[in-house]
Amino acid sequence: MELMGKYVVSVGMEVHAELLTNSKMFCRCPVEFGGMPNTRTCPVCLGLPGTLPVPNKAAVEFVLKTALALNCKIAKHSVFHRKNYFYPDLPKGYQVSQYGETNPIGYHGWLEIPDGNGGTKKVKIARVHLEEDTGKLMHLPGGGAGVDYNRAGVPLMEIVTAFPPDIESPDDARNYLMQLRQTLIYLGVCDGKMEQGSMRCEPNISVRIEGATEYGTKTELKNLNSFKSVQNGVAFEHERQGKVLDEGGTIIQETRGWNEDTQTSYVMRVKESEQDYRYFPDPDLVPMEFSDEYIESVRATLPELPLAKHLRYENDLGLSNYDAGVLVSDLEWSKFFESAIELGGDAKLVTNWMNGDFARLLNETGKTAEESNVSPKHIVDLIQLIEGGKISGKTAKEVFEESFQSGDLPSQIVEKKGLGMISDSGAIETMIQEVLQESTAQVEQYKSGKVGLIGFFVGQVMKKSGGQADPKMVQEILRKELDG
Repeated sequence: MELMGKYVVSVGMEVHAELLTNSKMFCRCPVEFGGMPNTRTCPVCLGLPGTLPVPNKAAVEFVLKTALALNCKIAKHSVFHRKNYFYPDLPKGYQVSQYGETNPIGYHGWLEIPDGNGGTKKVKIARVHLEEDTGKLMHLPGGGAGVDYNRAGVPLMEIVTAFPPDIESPDDARNYLMQLRQTLIYLGVCDGKMEQGSMRCEPNISVRIEGATEYGTKTELKNLNSFKSVQNGVAFEHERQGKVLDEGGTIIQETRGWNEDTQTSYVMRVKESEQDYRYFPDPDLVPMEFSDEYIESVRATLPELPLAKHLRYENDLGLSNYDAGVLVSDLEWSKFFESAIELGGDAKLVTNWMNGDFARLLNETGKTAEESNVSPKHIVDLIQLIEGGKISGKTAKEVFEESFQSGDLPSQIVEKKGLGMISDSGAIETMIQEVLQESTAQVEQYKSGKVGLIGFFVGQVMKKSGGQADPKMVQEILRKELDG
């Protein structure tokens, strides 16, 4: 069905990221994924009477670090609040969170994302705050449901975009989430494993007639565990809400689930308002105070962030937008590249080998770069052999495959197997004479004007040399012989 009106979509993003701490937010229970239900719990994270929480300092520092990376203002005085609601996965009957515009650890920031046209755009961040995760409802094999509280109390960071929204398309939503995930991984605060639920995204989507200044009623989408789901979910809601309005209906503020199989959303519940949660400061937790010295000491630990690295690869190293994107998308891949550059490798040549043959071999064997036998030194050693005229491009590919299998440096393989390039003019002339004597018909055709046959003669000489003759020298001597 084609929409009657021209509707524009606006998207606010709520992203929850489990922090990479060893223990939970307010107790010493370990943080791990999976395992037997309810085996990583204690009286504190189960909310038993008489227990008192103790904040996890590492979690606080991770949120502060993220807030600084997202260009946020830092609340020098920040308190925890109780968010009250009753649900089986919330053992205390409330969630420890943070409330207010300027109370969260970080507020009024922004994240730069690609705009899809070779430039960037800023997405404003309303707040970056710290809270605790809930338990997990489970359907039991024999029927009924149970609750696993292993996840309850895990440190959870929430990052919320500002209103009015800067995200105005499904592509914007996907790019924002990808850029944010990369940033969190680079900071070392979250592993970004959306399939395991350690990073979860809930877009708030509304539509309005193009040109209208008043924003429409929003719906919140749940259960999105991939970039594609976010992109498709926003696109579906854009179309669904537009159709409802075209048919004279009203958009209700509600929480909707996402069905991956049908690529559609469905109603879960009418969304609560802030008043329903009855926020108030948690009397069991003291306020957090951040000094300027402490804030600056954390700022000093910030690494180069993904977008800045991407732009440096393009502008300073001359890489294409695609190649820079491939390198930056994986932190370990980027580190491998950086190490190869430090060893003296040419940026473009290193990129070609990494994103080409090396990536292919890793994909075929199901290994990561760290698990393979190849180190940055192997790549640089191979490039130096080619640039030094010691092996041809064809030989280089064969040598690299063997190096991948054995772990030997390419130069060691070349020396051991005698694969060095033949650059002796006398030896090459002898092979050329043999080829010309064996190809008299082609020689006559060449001399009658079919100069494109030079490629044929070069190929025959390379074949005779086992691919070891210097192709440039072969072509130079061949032309002298044929044109002389």
